[in-house]
Amino acid sequence: MNQNTIGRKIRVIGILFIILMTIIIATTVYLSDKNKKDALVINIAGKERMLTQKISKNIFYLYHNNAYSFTELDSATLEFIYNLNSLKDGNKLIGIFKAPTDEIASQISKVEILWNNFYNNINRFKELSLKRDLNNEKELKSIVNTIYKTNNHLLEEVDKLVSMYTTYTEGKSQYIQYMQYVFALIIIFLIIYSFSQLKKMEVNAKKFLEYSKKVVQSEGNEPLVPIKIEAEKEIVEATDTINCFINKVNSAVEYSSSASKKLEEITNEFDEILDELNNNTNISSQQLNKSEDMVIESQEELINSSKKLQELKKQLDSLINNCKTH
Repeated sequence: MNQNTIGRKIRVIGILFIILMTIIIATTVYLSDKNKKDALVINIAGKERMLTQKISKNIFYLYHNNAYSFTELDSATLEFIYNLNSLKDGNKLIGIFKAPTDEIASQISKVEILWNNFYNNINRFKELSLKRDLNNEKELKSIVNTIYKTNNHLLEEVDKLVSMYTTYTEGKSQYIQYMQYVFALIIIFLIIYSFSQLKKMEVNAKKFLEYSKKVVQSEGNEPLVPIKIEAEKEIVEATDTINCFINKVNSAVEYSSSASKKLEEITNEFDEILDELNNNTNISSQQLNKSEDMVIESQEELINSSKKLQELKKQLDSLINNCKTH
């Protein structure tokens, strides 16, 4: 069954456009959402770097000013822990997922190990600061120096974590952009294909009209030539209908031509008989019998011709109905 139809082509092109546009819109929405979440993750990882410096500066301030208010220190410490757990295990509340790659997960574990040691030193500093005297001054100073040294190492590892998140985000964004470029190329190809198919349908329609005009403008004494065209199903069906009409007309013309020839032959025979009768005054019995036989034969031919003409009329009457049911 021929599936090359105009309607099918239009439906296929329309469906492809809808699918591609849906994919592009979904990809754009996904990319926008991911960019927001990735930016949030990078911001959290970058904030961890800032918090380590804030904690260290606060400890130095408390140590040199003999202050005992740990509100700011505790706030920064709790925020660092909360952010680190969010990066490690994900956080549905703020809409971020756990470490996306094994490398990032390994780096978070490394930061967590350094942080645990750093956090123990913070708690030890708070304990010693609350009962600060000459006896624990040396240990307190040692703790502060340790915090200073480990802070640099912790800061470096947090920087690596931020860089890894940034690289991962850029790579993913670049991949999605490549996909968008691919979809854009597909759309361009589909547009070109659509124009080519529409142009082809237009050309086929013009051919059909041209062939139809040739049929209409053909000479009356020449048989009609059936239309031959390779096109879409709808045009082919229309062509078949017209070809049915052409074949029926040609057949009717053949019947008409045959009947006309017979009538002409009969007329000529009558003319010969009349001429012979006029020229010959003496008509023998044999000649009369011959003439009688010719008249009888001519009557039979007339009857046959009449039947052919009646058949021609019936055929022309049923021509349109036969084409409609073809």
